[in-house]
Amino acid sequence: MNSAKKEKSSKKWISEMGTLWALITLCIVGAFVSPSFLKGANIINVMRQISINGIIALGMTFVCLTGGVDLSVGSQVAVYGIMIAQMLKNNISPFIAIPITLATAILIGFLNGLGIAKGKLAPFIMTLGSMTALRGLSKYISNGSPQNWRATGIDIKFIGQGYVGFIPVPVIIFLVMFLIGFYILKYTWFGRSVYAIGDNREAARLNGINVEKTQLICFIITAFVSFMSALVLTSKLSSCDPTAGEGYELDALSMCYIGGISTMGGVGKISGTLIGACLLTVLSNIMNLVGINSYMQNIVQGLIVIFAVLIGGISAKKK
Repeated sequence: MNSAKKEKSSKKWISEMGTLWALITLCIVGAFVSPSFLKGANIINVMRQISINGIIALGMTFVCLTGGVDLSVGSQVAVYGIMIAQMLKNNISPFIAIPITLATAILIGFLNGLGIAKGKLAPFIMTLGSMTALRGLSKYISNGSPQNWRATGIDIKFIGQGYVGFIPVPVIIFLVMFLIGFYILKYTWFGRSVYAIGDNREAARLNGINVEKTQLICFIITAFVSFMSALVLTSKLSSCDPTAGEGYELDALSMCYIGGISTMGGVGKISGTLIGACLLTVLSNIMNLVGINSYMQNIVQGLIVIFAVLIGGISAKKK
């Protein structure tokens, strides 16, 4: 009996660590195929890229664990980035522009969550609609043109380009948000509620969990991480394009699913999302270094996502 239990535990551990082994293997391959892979400048570049898309993936983890999805995060990045850029362009202080944009993000997240929790719309439908509307809004308020504030002399580049010691500020922001997300999901009542809803919504309700409130908060979280990603991206470039954030929702979902988050909800860890973010970004970096064109990169990444979800589904059926 003990032997069977140990074997089951061992198989579970190997399954959970599979993505990490894949990441380690990929890094070894990268070191062999390109001399530039292990250079400091390239490592910092990879870390920065992980932080921009990974921030959104951390928030998406909460929604995915409830069995939902937020397709609007990329469009939200554009709206928040354009808002910040336009206010700074008009000489509004960053200490005013950033909080106003954050408040807008919370409102948009609240409305997304409200439509799903109270309006009973499927997350896919609600966020697909808001994705289209928000993308249109970003183009409308910017008149379809990139916005920048370089002529004003206002400088917030430290957020997107600064360092603390040798570590880029965006990486520090990403790691802090990961630690907060890890603590919430593992040690708080809210985190346990997120898992319970994804596992069995009706059972969670019968056990006293406020399903609607939990869902609503999860979509506010995705709006917040979209705001943070927009802030990092916009401050890094000192400008924002209304097409910013296109595809970010797919990148974030890919990172979650590759990291072991179940498409049905209730299964997975935010640490898996972190590894998934690292794996996808490192893979893209290696393909860039060896000269693989972007079209082929999309094909490879798409196949990896399909494979990861397929393996996850097979593993779930065996439990």
